[in-house]
Amino acid sequence: MDLVKAFGAQKVVDGLNLRISPGEFFSILGSSGCGKTTTLRLIAGFEQPSSGHVLLDGVDMTNTPPNRRNVNTVFQHYALFPHLDVFDNVAFGPRRARVDPGEVKRRVGEALELVQLAGYEKRKPAQLSGGQQQRVALARSLVLKPAVLLLDEPLGALDAKLRKQLQAELKALQRQVGITFIYVTHDQEEALTMSDRIAVMSRGRVEQVAAPREVYEEPASVFVADFLGVSNLMSAMAGGMSGVGGRMIRLGNFELRAECGDGSIQGRAKITIRPERVRIEPRGSGGENRIPGTIERCDYLGSAMQLVVRLVTGDLIHVQLQNTGEPLEFPRGAAVHAHLPAGALRVLADPGEDDGKG
Repeated sequence: MDLVKAFGAQKVVDGLNLRISPGEFFSILGSSGCGKTTTLRLIAGFEQPSSGHVLLDGVDMTNTPPNRRNVNTVFQHYALFPHLDVFDNVAFGPRRARVDPGEVKRRVGEALELVQLAGYEKRKPAQLSGGQQQRVALARSLVLKPAVLLLDEPLGALDAKLRKQLQAELKALQRQVGITFIYVTHDQEEALTMSDRIAVMSRGRVEQVAAPREVYEEPASVFVADFLGVSNLMSAMAGGMSGVGGRMIRLGNFELRAECGDGSIQGRAKITIRPERVRIEPRGSGGENRIPGTIERCDYLGSAMQLVVRLVTGDLIHVQLQNTGEPLEFPRGAAVHAHLPAGALRVLADPGEDDGKG
């Protein structure tokens, strides 16, 4: 609660307040240097806060050493003991806790079953793939039955295909064991795929906490809209309410209607729309929220076509069209209309030059 961690005059974590529910898969998402790993280390007890408190099940753990907190951590570099086999790596924690040998054997067997490594007990870490080593690290943490499992970019060292596979496995495992997972990542897809809720951090502060769909489709700030996925951000002027609902927005010489976002903003604002929500139509099509433009680039992505369109306002927008099998031909220089549906257009406060990135 109200966590602050400062190194000298620099606040790496600045007034952090997060409430995480039991059994939740909670991700902390942000770019390098935003304070997410320091936050995890404060929860684990590896760092002491400059001020504020860390509570676990309502009990203040701020001054409790790491080995006496009912949490465990899985790091990006798994730090397995190379001279020990899989069984002994996983058994290391319970043995240190003086658990009965018979109970140790039972717990290790259960943990290895959970991570699908039964039968690998006698292998050394060097005989395992990266994904198998990651599973051993998970088993080593789960065998201690922590109330909270902290994961610091545990998939970061794996190749893209294996990461996707383990994302699904990790979420399924979390549901099975019912332990609270706090997952730190800079990978947006990981956070969106696995999380029940996401906290987006910037400069030591939380910009937004919400479910993945809300964070993506209803960003609370320009930073969140720009950081998460691809977003078309444009400077505009916000006016009053329109007669048919939503806000009136002026983009250059064009008047648009926006149904989403902050209804209190007047004057300078930012508007945003996701690439998959933009529609491309032949030049001359009628209706609201249509702006003429010119195709500058067309990239084939397999499952989709990505267009870059220069609007007559001077704004450059990205458009993503799903590959439905229908022919999609957009030659460079083609004159089109970009339709920005009012239900997909969001008004955000304009932060000016200090946009919160960093």
